[in-house]
Amino acid sequence: MITEILILLISFVLLLAIGVPVAWSIGISGLVTMLVTIDSLPAFTTMAQRMATGLDSFALLAIPFFVLAGQIMNQGGIAERLIAFAKSVIGSLPGGLSYVNVISAMLFGAISGSALAATSAIGGILGPHMEKEGYSKEFGAALNVTSSTTGLIIPPSNILIVYSLASGGVSIAALFIAGYIPGILMGLGLMLVAAIWIRKKKYPPGEKSSIKQVFTSFLKAFPSLFLLVVVIGGIVSGIFTATEASGIAVLYSLILAFVYREMDMKKLYQVFLSSVRTNSIVMLLIATSMAMSWVMSYEDIPQSVSTMLLGLSDNKYVILLTINLILLFVGMFMDMTPAVLIFTPIFLPVVKDLGVDPVHFGIMMIMNLCVGLCTPPVGSVLFVGVGIAQTTIQKVIKPLIPLFIAMFIVLLLVTYIPEITTWLPNLME
Repeated sequence: MITEILILLISFVLLLAIGVPVAWSIGISGLVTMLVTIDSLPAFTTMAQRMATGLDSFALLAIPFFVLAGQIMNQGGIAERLIAFAKSVIGSLPGGLSYVNVISAMLFGAISGSALAATSAIGGILGPHMEKEGYSKEFGAALNVTSSTTGLIIPPSNILIVYSLASGGVSIAALFIAGYIPGILMGLGLMLVAAIWIRKKKYPPGEKSSIKQVFTSFLKAFPSLFLLVVVIGGIVSGIFTATEASGIAVLYSLILAFVYREMDMKKLYQVFLSSVRTNSIVMLLIATSMAMSWVMSYEDIPQSVSTMLLGLSDNKYVILLTINLILLFVGMFMDMTPAVLIFTPIFLPVVKDLGVDPVHFGIMMIMNLCVGLCTPPVGSVLFVGVGIAQTTIQKVIKPLIPLFIAMFIVLLLVTYIPEITTWLPNLME
């Protein structure tokens, strides 16, 4: 058993170290581990079969549709209208643009379901304005990067669908509803850090908007905001499934983009092309991760890890803290999708034995891995945010640290006060 675990870990780390893409590293390390215990022909055929069956899920259809919807929204003028609305409401406060950044990222991230889309859209639009008003590039980039991850917690969220698949069928509707309060708390935590930073730097207040301007900006943003009501309301009320909701999101966002006159056939072609590229990477990651999960189950690795963790302590809070620290470390080196698919089958049985709700654990896990998206060496959102701000990671690290601390504090609150996560889903039952 120890031999198989070591082979899996060492082969995976070595493949990553020599620059093999994550998806291939996962698949090859899983295959190598299988070759230790079974013959080559069954190992190869089983690996191929598990990759194919891992994608044979109706719920997974929601991911390419939500990715496409996010790409359309990114090009369809939705971000500008959400920013204008947020700015009209709170832009007059001292340092108001920083609050606008967080709220816009929360709104756009929730609507698009993509942290990368939120980072590029919000950072590209707000970054120059923040710099013009005296904000440093580094602070603006740090705030943009961290706030963009809130859209992965606030529904609709592709990664919550992935967790539902990896967990064996935890309700997507319950996960979506459970993400609201933790996601909003995360945004408020980041805004609190921004408020302290603003007070220290003494940023001036912005231009105050009239009631008419607020109302006008709200009317322009309302069709975009209404998408959340349609998608989440439809899922929770049982009118349609998450997969059907994703198709509706594509149709709605496409109509909206053409109504806003921000989309033409040339742009639409580029959107489809970009969406196909993104989805192909995501689906390969899911296929190889599902195969690796099967290999770990076949080798009884989750049971071994569970026994080891429960042997360390029988205190639920100590084990949850240990899992948090492991996931924070994992998130620094692994993309979110494979991390969820690989570590959910390992840790979920442990927390279930401790009486932790699977919905609560799912939100806790996603919040952990959101931090990893903002940290080097693999933080994809960090690299995009820094690139848009035209600065360097080294310069962004200093303003990132207090934001990381705020994210970690909110994570601990969600971990140790399960009602933050479970209250809304229980209320909806």
